[in-house]
Amino acid sequence: MPEFVATRRIGDATVTVISDGTLEWRPRFAITEAERRRAMPDAAADGTVRLGLNAVHVRIRDASIMIDPGLDDPSSAWQRAFAQKWPGVARSPGLAAALERIGERPESVSHVVITHAHADHFAGVAFERNGSLAARFPRARHLIGLADWEGHPARADAESDHAARLGLIDDLGLLDPVEGAREVVPGVRLVPTPGESPGHLAVHVQTGGREFYYLGDLFRHPCEVEHLDWAPPNRDAVALEASRDRIIAEVAGRPALLVFTHAQFPAWGRIVRTASGGQRWEPA
Repeated sequence: MPEFVATRRIGDATVTVISDGTLEWRPRFAITEAERRRAMPDAAADGTVRLGLNAVHVRIRDASIMIDPGLDDPSSAWQRAFAQKWPGVARSPGLAAALERIGERPESVSHVVITHAHADHFAGVAFERNGSLAARFPRARHLIGLADWEGHPARADAESDHAARLGLIDDLGLLDPVEGAREVVPGVRLVPTPGESPGHLAVHVQTGGREFYYLGDLFRHPCEVEHLDWAPPNRDAVALEASRDRIIAEVAGRPALLVFTHAQFPAWGRIVRTASGGQRWEPA
């Protein structure tokens, strides 16, 4: 079985990247074919690239923090529907198996951070049990950007993941919509990074003189680090580029470790300055 967990010690924190698998994605940037081929040499002949599906667990002192719990279990009905929408998806053993591997019980998770309200980032907050849904992390506070919850049109659709899964967490009194920056626990803060969604959040861990950022979908592919204005359709491209600029100003040329959701597992990397004054992604 290919490895699907990767753990590093970052100051006083233990950070684990968890692979939920991979999927195929066809970027729809407004660029030429020559630009695409140069920027995405990993693309197949039809233009698709294979993206990772990564979640992160942070253990820091008494806190057990799950960031972007990703997809439902590989054997679930949810996964079968997801595979129809994304026919190139390939699954790892999944989140439950990964938590067991690293010795973390779902009941012991204290916080769940959802970077944004796209189902491949939050569906795993619930799992299927006897024909209904149950909270995977029944004692955790679930944090999500306020703008990704209040007024979201999917809440009106009872069949949507937003209504069924996040709605379950809200009904249980476990959902905490967050506006602006927020400290989760000492050493872990939420950083507003709108653009991919109105309430998109990054997570910054700073402890023992070391730093780690989980960037969610601030980037999907390394080419976007070099081309900050490249964005898929139906995103707020102006806000996204501004969020990318702010994060790069914090991290470029510094030893902070970074992970974005759709990097290839194990996903660790840094953003480094180039001789031309730009920046690029460098695996670490």
